[in-house]
Amino acid sequence: MEVDLEWVGVLRHGESTGNVARETAEAAGADVIDIAERDADVPLTALGREQAAAAGELLAGHQPDVVVTSTYRRAWDTARLAAPAGVAIIPDERLRDRELGVLDLLTSRGVRERWPDEARRKRRLGRFYYRPPGGESWADVVLRVRPLLAELSAERPGARVLLSAHEMTVFALRYLLEGVPEPDLMRAAATTAVPNGSLTTWERARDGGFTMVLVPTTRR
Repeated sequence: MEVDLEWVGVLRHGESTGNVARETAEAAGADVIDIAERDADVPLTALGREQAAAAGELLAGHQPDVVVTSTYRRAWDTARLAAPAGVAIIPDERLRDRELGVLDLLTSRGVRERWPDEARRKRRLGRFYYRPPGGESWADVVLRVRPLLAELSAERPGARVLLSAHEMTVFALRYLLEGVPEPDLMRAAATTAVPNGSLTTWERARDGGFTMVLVPTTRR
């Protein structure tokens, strides 16, 4: 994909109450994740706010021209806390997290127990193309991030753009900017995680492609 931007960064939102609830439910072997809010309204934890502020200090050395944020509260609040003074923050719903449909609020155990046919269908199709009923596949997320990049490239050629978004966004950009093939992308996603509050960046190379220069992933 041709993108006329000098630099692209993704700031994953700081730790949210949803992240904590998911980890607690998975560790306990529960079927359901205890989250009262809808996904779009899940807030940052105190640690998440600290992570966002720390990311702001890191961003001072990169100075984006514009910040485009997911409309989900955890990402938008992260953008507000981290964006350098005077840099515009633009919300865009195309950066929202992947929608899980009927699998929303279920742990991995919950999916196996309550939707065994879907678990089998996911294994057959693979993570990239599997779409849960009422939800999105990884490919669906790529299809909404692609035109956003094209618009930013056309409207702000040569700009330095920061996206405040989700872990899924980082993998979508690896696919779009680096051209990482689906099998390699799925292997990377299975073995690495993008930490909350972390910054992943790409710089434009001489050949017009992009090279990842800051890779804050951890082992799963």
